Amino acid sequence: MDWLIDFYNWRIVSQYTGQFAEGLANTLIAAGASLVLSVLAGIPLALAHMSSRGAVWRPVAAYVQFVRSTPLLVQIYLVYYAVPALIPGAKGWSEMLLGIIAMTVHHAAYMSEIIRVGIESVPRGQVEGAKACGMNYHQRLRYVVLPQAFANTLPPLLGQTAVLIKDTSLLSLITVFELVAAGVQMNSERIVPNEAFLTIAAGYLLIYCVMLLLSKGVSLWLAGPAWNAR
Repeated sequence: MDWLIDFYNWRIVSQYTGQFAEGLANTLIAAGASLVLSVLAGIPLALAHMSSRGAVWRPVAAYVQFVRSTPLLVQIYLVYYAVPALIPGAKGWSEMLLGIIAMTVHHAAYMSEIIRVGIESVPRGQVEGAKACGMNYHQRLRYVVLPQAFANTLPPLLGQTAVLIKDTSLLSLITVFELVAAGVQMNSERIVPNEAFLTIAAGYLLIYCVMLLLSKGVSLWLAGPAWNAR
C-alpha cells in the first residue's frame, strides 16, 4: 500500500476535492455551451456552404479554411483581446464567456463540414419524397434531411465533441479555472505531478464515458422505434 501512496497519494488529492469539482464543473459548462452553440451555428454554415451563390458560400469557405489553418490557441487569444476592443461593453465579459465564444468560433467550422457531408449523404429520393408529400423547404430540413444527416454523422460528431472537450484545457491560459487549472494549482502548491495530472486524466475520461452513453441514447432516438424493434 505504501508504494501506491508514493505513486498516487489520494490523501493530498482529497484536500483539493473542492478545486477539482469547480474545475470539472467549469469544464462541463464550457464544453456543453460550446458544443450546443457550435452545432447550432454549424447548421446554417453548412447550408450556406452548399449554396450555389458564390457570394454566400465563398465567405463560409474562407472562414472554414482560416479556422483549419490557424491554431486554436491563437484564435482564443484573438477573441480574448479583440472582442473587448471591438464590441462596446464587452470589456466586462468574463473569461469564461470569451472562452466559449472562441471555442464556438473554432468548432463551428468543423461541425459545419461534418453536417454538410451528412446532409449530402441523405438519399435524393428522400428529399423528392418529402416534396411529393407537400413539405416546404424548412419542413424537409426539419423532419427529413437533418434527422438523417445527424444519424449519418454521429460518429464524426462524437469524435469532434471529444476533441472539443479536450480543447477546453487551453482555456486555462486565459485564466479560466477549469479541470487542468485545478490540477496545475495543486501541483504548484504541493509538487505532486502524478496526483495532479492523473486526476486531470481521470476527470476527462469520466466526461468521455458519460458522453459515450449519451451519444448511444441519441443514436437510438434518431433511429426511431421501428429500427430499434428489429
